[in-house]
Amino acid sequence: MKKRSFHVNFQLNGIHFSSDKEVLAYCKKEDTSLKEFLTDWFDEKEYVIVKTSGSTGTPKPIQLKKEYMKNSTLATGEFFNIKEKTTALLCLSVDYIAGKMMLVRALTLGWHLDIVAPISNPLIKTEKVYDFSAMVPLQLENSLQDIHRIKKLIVGGGVVSGSLRKQLQDIPTKVYATYGMTETITHIAVKKLNHIDRIPNFYKVLTNVQIYRDDRNCLLIKAPKVSDEMVVTNDIVQLVSDTQFEWLGRYDNVINSGGVKLHPEQIEEKLAQILTNRFFVAGIPDEKLGEKLILIIEDNATSNAVEKLNKQISQLTTLHKYEIPKEIYFVKQFIETETKKIQRTKTLELI
Repeated sequence: MKKRSFHVNFQLNGIHFSSDKEVLAYCKKEDTSLKEFLTDWFDEKEYVIVKTSGSTGTPKPIQLKKEYMKNSTLATGEFFNIKEKTTALLCLSVDYIAGKMMLVRALTLGWHLDIVAPISNPLIKTEKVYDFSAMVPLQLENSLQDIHRIKKLIVGGGVVSGSLRKQLQDIPTKVYATYGMTETITHIAVKKLNHIDRIPNFYKVLTNVQIYRDDRNCLLIKAPKVSDEMVVTNDIVQLVSDTQFEWLGRYDNVINSGGVKLHPEQIEEKLAQILTNRFFVAGIPDEKLGEKLILIIEDNATSNAVEKLNKQISQLTTLHKYEIPKEIYFVKQFIETETKKIQRTKTLELI
């Protein structure tokens, strides 16, 4: 094993290390998942095996080249201007790519990284100020009171709702939504969520990334620094320029209702203006329409609440008539993946 295969300025929880062996000895006392990943990272193999998120199916193991993971790290460091001695907080699970990449960034760029448990409100575990961190939308929403203690924040693993975006506008933290997947070694594009100088604003790709659309209008990604092959996605996009795109929704979520194609994600953004509980819209089989649009809300409410809610929805001027749900259902608790993403298909089966 090499004496030190990481940046000389790397620190973990305030501790400086002089060798890989020292890092692993420390991690052995702290966290099993942390030690397992770093053991793989420090070995002689050219790749590590990671799990996909499972948001669109069963999580599966895939191989990622360490060289490509470092390339992704360098692109992130350049984009956000976060170099050595950056103070950073890791509050995501190291079992998944987003958490692993925070570690790789710290090791490669020489960050001073602190680790806290990946709970829904991670900032209650620390009082420090950080230059950089990454969260999922639920963590951001639950951390708004303290989020000013992070200077730059990337948010991934789910869509940031319109209501949450509104709450971000008056905070000093620079918050960015990320676009990517395990296969692209986390994000390949970034979009500002606050401190926006022009509207609309779009996802902007990182360096060495080219974007195209296929015949389904889905995004194709050519990123030779992080992937050997063209990445074919199921994300419907509008290409704004060679380096910018607008994300419209998932191809596999599109609802064909009476010949009208509906994008659930766009409808959900509009409904978020009046709904506070977690929810999503979906299509279910219908004799006349082929598919009909329904709304599923995570709540204990009874059918008595439907009439009031229907009235509120009908008053939303941003909703097209085809985007008004035909039926509303309440589910006590949504089914989630291990990374807390809603499993729409399995949750639908509950109704």
